[in-house]
Amino acid sequence: MDYDLIVIGSGPGGYVAAIRASQLGLKTAIVEKESLGGICLNWGCIPTKALLKSAQVFEYLNHAADYGITTQGGEVNFEAVIKRSRGVADGMSKGVQFLMKKNKIDVLMGHGLLKSKGTVTVKMNDGTAKDFTAKHIILATGGRSRELPNLKQDGKKVIGYRQAMVLPQQPKSMVVVGSGAIGIEFAYFYNALGTKVTVVEYLDNIVPLEDEEVSKGLLRSLKKQGINIMTGSTVESVDTNGEGCRVNVKTASGNVVLEADIVLSAIGISTNLEGIGLEENGVKTDKGKVLVDDFYKTNVEGVYAIGDIVKGQALAHVASAEGIICVEKIAGHNPEPLDYNNIPGCTYCSPEVASVGYTEKAAKEAGYDIKVGKFPFSASGKASAAGAKDGFVKVIFDAKYGEFLGAHMLGYNVTEMIAEVVTARKLEATGHEIIKSVHPHPTMSEAVMEAAADAYGEVIHL
Repeated sequence: MDYDLIVIGSGPGGYVAAIRASQLGLKTAIVEKESLGGICLNWGCIPTKALLKSAQVFEYLNHAADYGITTQGGEVNFEAVIKRSRGVADGMSKGVQFLMKKNKIDVLMGHGLLKSKGTVTVKMNDGTAKDFTAKHIILATGGRSRELPNLKQDGKKVIGYRQAMVLPQQPKSMVVVGSGAIGIEFAYFYNALGTKVTVVEYLDNIVPLEDEEVSKGLLRSLKKQGINIMTGSTVESVDTNGEGCRVNVKTASGNVVLEADIVLSAIGISTNLEGIGLEENGVKTDKGKVLVDDFYKTNVEGVYAIGDIVKGQALAHVASAEGIICVEKIAGHNPEPLDYNNIPGCTYCSPEVASVGYTEKAAKEAGYDIKVGKFPFSASGKASAAGAKDGFVKVIFDAKYGEFLGAHMLGYNVTEMIAEVVTARKLEATGHEIIKSVHPHPTMSEAVMEAAADAYGEVIHL
């Protein structure tokens, strides 16, 4: 065998799996057809956060007077904002290149596919094709922007997230279809920079996977910022024959036609399962996902799959965790299966959204008798000092045993706070243990302790 392990795909699942494999003594290679780091580092998580930071800086400039600072105001250089984002992404990709060299992982630049058991064919980017053998093969091919038949992307007027990050000029108006994390983040970014934005969501609540109180709170904040949001609505068709786009939207009260320069389709992702040799080698799939066991082994001996192409949330940190578990199992260790009910989710608009575990509705549907606590940031000294009083922390406990069932946060920097709850739930902390854990003052994180205290009738600052 040329290698102990070949990983196809170098996103946060693939490259993390490769590094862990190398640490465990496996001779490893990774196959990547585009840029090391995959979508997350190059076209997803990282560059979008750079764009959002630029939007936040612009908002600070426009509200400097709220902090007692007099400025001349700011002006958006859209091209420079995009350039900064691409620079951040390029730097991260180069960081992965360094990690590959440091861990002595061979990088095979090209399109990889399963040829047969233990063999990967790589159609190299130089036009040649080579076969490589390995005892173990991990598929980590990720996903791409999902397309609907009535919302075909042309890359110019009807676009996906990749084009949204590198538009040559800022559009004056935009319709965003879908209000998940991708849609809401881009809606916030473009609106903050001055684009007129309308969000169209098929379901009754935006960020529909979140707790309903978070959804309603975020809706109020985004509307206050000037974003037009249409829930319970469907894009029926888009006419791109004119200078811009005419978007036909079906609502509960009838059809509406919206006009915009750009339509951004943000209705989720499709998995990259085509052209990687699954059918030819009998690898079982179902509804666009590769079927795997708790340690990511497929039905074919020596073939594994992780990340967006398997069960579970399509998130970078999930893919990384799956890659580590998969490789540790291959290496003969005894890792725990991943607890998919303890995965944090984050949306980086302003105010931010962060959550983990059961929503209030899901906890009740699961049969729990619950205690719910809530602490608004309007009662937080740190939030008031920061000028960020929007939002709240909501916590849910099992009334019988005090088990920490879930937490849902809306507010400034809450994506940095959610890990406390993830760790607490992993360690099976109870509500009383959260209350008795002394939190520093003044901080936003005090709201977690105060919300827990509220659930048990012990809250001090409400």
